[in-house]
Amino acid sequence: MIRVAIVEDDALIRAGVAAVLGAEADLSVVGQGADGDEAVALVEACRPDVLVMDIRMPRLDGIEATRAVCATDAAPPVLLLTTFDGDPDVVAALRAGAAGYVLKRHPDDLAPAIRRVAEGEVWLDPAVAGQVLAALASLPVSGSPGVVVAGLTAREREVLALLAEGLSNTELAERLFVGVGTIKTHISRILFKTGCRDRAQATALAFTSGLVVVR
Repeated sequence: MIRVAIVEDDALIRAGVAAVLGAEADLSVVGQGADGDEAVALVEACRPDVLVMDIRMPRLDGIEATRAVCATDAAPPVLLLTTFDGDPDVVAALRAGAAGYVLKRHPDDLAPAIRRVAEGEVWLDPAVAGQVLAALASLPVSGSPGVVVAGLTAREREVLALLAEGLSNTELAERLFVGVGTIKTHISRILFKTGCRDRAQATALAFTSGLVVVR
């Protein structure tokens, strides 16, 4: 059973999302919130496996809420809901640590997307995945390797350092006392935030940034 929390300011949409997920045998809605300010408290109270959150909300939007959630040690993967194709905030949200996004007009994608990100993978709406990835790839790396690594959360830097030691996902999970899915999520976020293509590039970044020092 995958435990899901929902944060959405529109009560009707929130109820609709809960109803769609409640019809799935392997998904359970364990908590709901009305805005980004409630996201961190909801995650800490309910400990969901996945957080489904609207990208556009009053007070604290989905981007900043994603950044706040991802900074917590036991952060679940964040799956964002957006209304239209080409939402410029999607790229910013992915850079903030989101594991993917679903268009609200494609409700049938929601359950598969939740299952995918719960396994530590990334979900991009198939219709616009190419342009999102192109936008991510075109973003310049701001600053030196040290500055790039400084943009990671403390937990992500810890994972990156251990990754550079050659630890497998299972070994990382055992070392940090978390599930393998959580480790996969951390690695996905590290790759998105740093622009690294794979674990090998991330390992190289760990050394060139000074995060890991050869002794």
